Formats: sequence, structure tokens, C-alpha cells
Amino acid sequence: MASVAFIGLGVMGYPMAGHLKTRGGHEVTVFNRSGEKASKWAEQFSGSHAATPEKAAEGKDFVFCCVGNDDDLRSVTIGENGAFHSMKKGSIFIDNTTASAEVARELSAEATKRGFHFLDAPVSGGQAGAENGALTVMVGGESAAFDKAKPVIEAFAKMVGLMGDVGAGQLTKMINQICIAGIVQGLAEGIHFGKRAGLDIEKVIEVISKGAAGSWQMENRHKTMNVGKYDFGFAVDWMRKDLGICLAEADRNNAKLPVTALVDQFYKDVQVMGGKRWDTSSLLARLEK
Repeated sequence: MASVAFIGLGVMGYPMAGHLKTRGGHEVTVFNRSGEKASKWAEQFSGSHAATPEKAAEGKDFVFCCVGNDDDLRSVTIGENGAFHSMKKGSIFIDNTTASAEVARELSAEATKRGFHFLDAPVSGGQAGAENGALTVMVGGESAAFDKAKPVIEAFAKMVGLMGDVGAGQLTKMINQICIAGIVQGLAEGIHFGKRAGLDIEKVIEVISKGAAGSWQMENRHKTMNVGKYDFGFAVDWMRKDLGICLAEADRNNAKLPVTALVDQFYKDVQVMGGKRWDTSSLLARLEK
């Protein structure tokens, strides 16, 4: 059993912290900007909550974090009352935020100065994966720190892999989002085409999902897409944030992402349609407007 803190109790962080307590059996202290949510979590999981990230992280072996973006991450780590101010020597900070590789390297350098370790460890699997404790975790950092942290991370994961040095976890997550963007657009166009052709979409998917066209998106999203329901899964606003990170990194490393850039603009159209909080499968709504 380890002493653990978890910072950020959003749709992902809340159940992830819960699994660290119930599956992992760890002592868990949480922090959330909304104190009410932190209190609710502590009551539900028989854990503790703290008034600041600094207080939550004090004396802990492992500190997890899952917040919105680079600025949020800096705020809860090196900002006023941030977790980095109280972390003990030799402890490990595990960042599950989808952020830039740049901020991961920046915070890793700061952690090293202060005598503890930093792992960038973004996750994939969405809200359902977090709730079921079945996330995929892509980690960047030192192998020794990874080996210590992996058994703890496994409380909410089905797959945990070390991708390379600090930043490699975030770069792997970017590839994940690049691949998803193209797949969802292809699925949206396929369903749209099938409807216009007068085909039974359920019958079509039953057949083609067993062949080379099959994907997780097809299996898990085609039914809701077919009936125009987009309130399940990862929100368009968050996907645009992630694709923005991908495109910015591509500018730095001279990668060519024409499909990603195009789909990003399609998601912008969905936002304009009022779909900021719709899930990513709402690309179909843009085709059918």
C-alpha cells in the first residue's frame, strides 16, 4: 500500500482516483478546484481531501494529476500552492493530463531540481475506460521511476507502457488522437453515404465490422451515430484541444498532417453548430446538416 494524492476530479480523474483506493488499496488524498466534489469523493471512497495541491501532495509517495491543459498543469504544480512545493525527495509525480511534450519536459526538469521524479502518462479509453478501470496509459520518463509507478497505475489501467524519455508519453497520445480523427471521419462518411444510398446501416456494420474496415469506433459508436445521438464519450472541445497540440508539435518536427488539419476544421464546424459538448462521433452531424 502506498500513500497517494490525486489532483483533478473531472470525468476521468474522479473514477481513476477511486480505483487507486478500491482496487489498489492505497491511502488516497484528493484535490479538486471544486471543494464540494472533493468532499463527495472522499465520502464515497473513504479517502481524504485537501484544500490545495500542495497540501494533497505533502509526504506522498505518488502524486497523480489529471487536469485540462498545459496552463492548468503548471498552475497545480509550480503555481501558488502547487504540488511541487511539498513533494518529498524520491517521490514520483504522474501526470495523466493530455498536454504538450514541451510542458512535460519543463516540469520534469523542475522535478529533477527538487529531487523527485516526473512521468508524463496520458491516458486513452475515455470516460467508460476510466470508470471500468480499463485505460491505456502511455508513459514517458526514466525506467526506474516507471517500474516503481507501474503497479500503482495498473489500478485503473488495462495497458501501461513505457514509450521512452519524458515527453514520449504525450507524443504517443498525439499519435492516438491523430489516428482517431481520421477513423471517426471515415466512419461518419461511410454511415452518411450508406444512408443516402438507402442501405440498412445496422446490416452494413454487422458485415463490414468483421473485415478490414472494423475498428473500436465502429463497434462502439455506430449505433449512436446512426440515430443522431452525440452525448456519449469525449467532447468536441477536448478533441480540438488535443488536435491543436498535435498540429503544434507537427509544426515543430516538420511532420505533415493534412487529414488531421482538415478534421480539426470539421470539428470547428461542429462547434459552430452548437456541438461543443457533443462527443467526437458528431462529425456525422456536420455531413447531415
